[in-house]
Amino acid sequence: VQLQASGGGLVQPGGSLRLSCAASGFTFDDYAIGWFRQAPGKEREGVLCISVSGGSTYYADSVKGRFTISRDKAKNTVYLQMNSLKPEDTAVYYCAIPVGEYECPEPYEYDYWGQGTQVTVSS
Repeated sequence: VQLQASGGGLVQPGGSLRLSCAASGFTFDDYAIGWFRQAPGKEREGVLCISVSGGSTYYADSVKGRFTISRDKAKNTVYLQMNSLKPEDTAVYYCAIPVGEYECPEPYEYDYWGQGTQVTVSS
């Protein structure tokens, strides 16, 4: 199982970024995929998840109305579109999968993690 997150960078407050999670080594269509983040000095928190059928589950209330998630089955890739970014969104963002789950599980039920991509929101 391989999950590769990319697309991070430095953006000004109010800006946008789109993160990508490229998946390989498993049947992409068989698993929900989630995005998580970890800010310096803080615990990792769930952000968003997308189910096999394309339904999304927000783990973090703070991103509702600003972040969306989507998946491209042809490219085995999940995207996290982040708009209206705030300094408090600064973190390393990771994607992960929960083995055997078509629907989005609780954030602690994820099994495989990719390496993260840094997002820094600063003026």
